[in-house]
Amino acid sequence: MGAQIRVYRQKISSTTSMRKIFKAMELIATSRIGKARARVAASLPYANAITRAVSAVASQSEIDHPLVTEPEQIRRAAVLVITSDRGLAGSYSATVLKQAEGLIELLHEEGKEVKTYVMGRKAQAYFDFRNRPFERAWTGNTDAPVFEVAREVGAALLEDFATAYEEGGVDEIHVVYTRFKSMVTQEPTVIRLLPLEVVEEQAASESDLLPLYEFEPEAEQVLDALLPRYIESRIFAAMLQAAASELAARQRAMKSAGDNATDLIKKYTRLRNTARQAEITQELSEIVAGADALNAS
Repeated sequence: MGAQIRVYRQKISSTTSMRKIFKAMELIATSRIGKARARVAASLPYANAITRAVSAVASQSEIDHPLVTEPEQIRRAAVLVITSDRGLAGSYSATVLKQAEGLIELLHEEGKEVKTYVMGRKAQAYFDFRNRPFERAWTGNTDAPVFEVAREVGAALLEDFATAYEEGGVDEIHVVYTRFKSMVTQEPTVIRLLPLEVVEEQAASESDLLPLYEFEPEAEQVLDALLPRYIESRIFAAMLQAAASELAARQRAMKSAGDNATDLIKKYTRLRNTARQAEITQELSEIVAGADALNAS
């Protein structure tokens, strides 16, 4: 009986230590989520401005540019999957990977080859474990994105897009990430970056119409200059959305884990007290039985 009490004490001690870790991680995620949401909001004006500029060039000019023209046949697609570097964020990375698998399966059904690019150690480990190849991986800062990484990713994807199919190039580019909607809701999202599908992060009002531009130099040269920056801004916006979603998911997961740890401590405490009471009752019974035996002799 004493051994059982020691087991419960050890469980209470270890669960209490784990609860402290969960609480610390919850507080860290809570303190960082505000900054992450502020970065998402701060990125919107630039992203919307460059989106409108690209929209103006693409819609007001009759140009045949490979970045805005749908190819006759799409034979190979690139898919960028954005997950997290660390775990303890509930089903955050698993949900993104499930969405990516659905996209890859759909592309294969359409007869397209797929080149995969991954961001985050969780995605890298997922493909490594299954011995599935990927072109490149970027890790180390998924919860605090930096623009230099977005620029590097954009350059790699644009280089592949500009390369001929026969030389290993791609005909379209997709991005799979998690869109931050609220502290409770984060939505796995798929967007097609190229060929260009211009999508603003915020809906424009009816009176917010595209202005008429005169292009100097030619529209093709303007598009050549704008599109790399547009791709970089879209990738960076996706990284910021994913970072805010990751922190929100981690905060929620750690709070749930802390609550579960508290419930376990209460359960183990009751079981320990029950075992202690049984031990006391057994000792009293033995004392009474011994006293009766002495009286009888």
